[in-house]
Amino acid sequence: MESKLLKFCAGEEISVVEAMQKIDQNARGILFILDAKEKVIGCLSDGDIRRWLIRTGELQANVVGMMNRNLKFRYSGKEENALIEMRKQKIKVLPIVDADKHIIKILFDSDEPGENLLKENTKLKDVPVVIMAGGQGTRLYPYTKILPKPLIPIGDVPIIERIINKFFDFGARDYYVTVNYKKGMIKSYFAELSPEYFVSYVDEDKPLGTAGSLRLINKSFDRPIFVTNCDILIHADYANLYEYHQKSGNVMTIVTALKNIVVPYGVLKFREQGIVTSMEEKPKLSYFVNTGMYILNPEVIERIPENRMFHMTDLADDLLKTGSQVGMYPISEDSFLDMGEFEEMKRMEEKLKEG
Repeated sequence: MESKLLKFCAGEEISVVEAMQKIDQNARGILFILDAKEKVIGCLSDGDIRRWLIRTGELQANVVGMMNRNLKFRYSGKEENALIEMRKQKIKVLPIVDADKHIIKILFDSDEPGENLLKENTKLKDVPVVIMAGGQGTRLYPYTKILPKPLIPIGDVPIIERIINKFFDFGARDYYVTVNYKKGMIKSYFAELSPEYFVSYVDEDKPLGTAGSLRLINKSFDRPIFVTNCDILIHADYANLYEYHQKSGNVMTIVTALKNIVVPYGVLKFREQGIVTSMEEKPKLSYFVNTGMYILNPEVIERIPENRMFHMTDLADDLLKTGSQVGMYPISEDSFLDMGEFEEMKRMEEKLKEG
């Protein structure tokens, strides 16, 4: 198999975590599963993995149990008009195989621009987006001595503008920005920008946390809203995320990202009397972490106390204690970019350059 195809393929012994990392690397949202003879036996999308994780929570499971065995493909020599048929059937990727079902080529619906790819996305046209931009960004000092954190550039574009551009790609037009520290600079920036969207400001007189300022918004929402921190970027299908929330029955959905942590030592397992039973060198632990992006039903905002410090994690705890349904929407590790600290900011810049 050609080396350029290897990043889209994996053996049937691969785990969920390994599959997510492989899909991250190829940046196409798909992985083809091969048997021991390199015959393609199924495929796995990032959506398949997400549904599996939501349903089972099992990170170390084998992918064979969740892959799609009814994948569509074409034999070599019969790919004429394949791209046209892909778009008619809304197929994003199609493997071309030889007589033994070995993949020799992969077609993507973006290989040749089609009319359906150029249509404006308006799925989130009427969905409000709240961006929490009032913090001082103390972890990024001394940058934030000069600029408020939302205006710190990642590349040549401020992080808050990058966040808005991601939502704007899905049609979102109405943005509420909570401001406090150096708020005049934020307002001046957007005034000079003259964007195609609408930005309303929610002024905090004192820090109210990542949820407290929601009570200051002088509007009653009639649909779920996005709430996001101002120092993160999420690479995901926001329309799919919103649709998932609406269908799930959640009153709050937390966007979570896979986080792999390697213990830099050999770890011992032992039983009574200090008898060692096994050793594992540099084991990897996998967790899902809170990214700082949420979808909230409008009635949840009433649960937030007025005029005092209150975080989104406090709100989630309160909802859980009262039996309200809080759900998660998992994404891969590389789909979550954070600029809250210097090292993470450098990583964000590098990932955006690669993208």
